[in-house]
Amino acid sequence: MRQGEAVFVDSGAWIALALSRDPLHPQAREQWELLRGVGAKLHSSVPVVIETFTFLDRNASRDVALTWKEAIYKPGTVRILPCELRDLEQSWEYFRRADLHKLSAVDATSSYGMPRSNAHRRCEIVSPVSSACELIQFGDGWVSHL
Repeated sequence: MRQGEAVFVDSGAWIALALSRDPLHPQAREQWELLRGVGAKLHSSVPVVIETFTFLDRNASRDVALTWKEAIYKPGTVRILPCELRDLEQSWEYFRRADLHKLSAVDATSSYGMPRSNAHRRCEIVSPVSSACELIQFGDGWVSHL
């Protein structure tokens, strides 16, 4: 990873980082320290923030969700990308392609906002083996490719 590289942080990474009881919390902490250490420019999206907050609120507590929200709003932590109607409309095209990795609607919609962030890496905590997926371009967006 290059110094100052743009990285998109997905819900799984935020959740593992926020919940110390999450089995992937140590891996998320390690990735967080690595990203901060190289001065990565972290990006996320409005749909990812909504998804993460909702998950933490329902599966941990409102206090945990609010604490996480306060942490990401600290200056210099993460740039939250807007989600535009065109991102949603473009993401529907993704679901017509059976040959691509299966994503949630949040991930597909967010992937179309990623080019605005110049992020070519996505920080996803998806398994004990891999914390980041390679990204491939699809139309005007980016989708994860395992």
